[in-house]
Amino acid sequence: MTTANRTRKNLEVQRSDHTTIRYTVSGPAGGPTLALIHGWACNRGDYDAVTDHLPEDYRVLAIDLAEHGESRSTRDVWTMEEFARDVAAVLEAESVDTCVVAGHSLGGAVAVEVGRLLPDTVSHVVALDALHYLSLFPALSEEQTDAMLSMFREDFAGGVRGLVEAGSPAGTDTALKASYFEKMVAVRQPAGLRSIEGLVHWDMDAALRATQQPITVFAIRDLVTGEAIDRYGDRFDIVPVDLGSHHFPVEAPEGTAALLAGVGTE
Repeated sequence: MTTANRTRKNLEVQRSDHTTIRYTVSGPAGGPTLALIHGWACNRGDYDAVTDHLPEDYRVLAIDLAEHGESRSTRDVWTMEEFARDVAAVLEAESVDTCVVAGHSLGGAVAVEVGRLLPDTVSHVVALDALHYLSLFPALSEEQTDAMLSMFREDFAGGVRGLVEAGSPAGTDTALKASYFEKMVAVRQPAGLRSIEGLVHWDMDAALRATQQPITVFAIRDLVTGEAIDRYGDRFDIVPVDLGSHHFPVEAPEGTAALLAGVGTE
């Protein structure tokens, strides 16, 4: 059973370095808990419609990472590990004993780090079209890292456009791609560039070795490569889905909610 237009409470938690993490809570305190992490240059509002389609007994925490959405910070550290501490601060503030953590895109990397940071709290890690992009998520060579970061440092808008195109299967509506570009290119700076740097420098293989929870990756079918399956199929469960583009939680909220609810009841 789903609940339309859930009642949401907007809350915040304070961290060090003048960091205020804002988040939304809905659902009963005693229900299965799901923590939702948005992607790079996105915000927790991307999950509003998804949340409305989740079972009514679910407790849902949708979190704005630092300098995304309504969260603010003056910190200098923009690693995936530090973003994970943003999420951990919310889980602690809400006295969460156990939960599933799901992240879209960069949020998938953060979700892995939350699992590593809180092994006794996180029961399952879910990545929504994340972790399987071999040109971005695994640790890159020094040459690859320099090339990727130079692209964003020299032409930030061009780098953003490249990400949008890479996440758009053939036939994706041009206007839809344009809307994602406009949203993402407006990310707050310097955090936008710094968090891309943090992702590029992230060592996913080391993080995966240190993360014990099961990991499920829901990946757009047309964007999954056989190479990714061969490399990581024995470490996380890659489930191809046909729900749109890289931003499918926004495009197909009901289908996304069904996927998340399925993980929560395993």
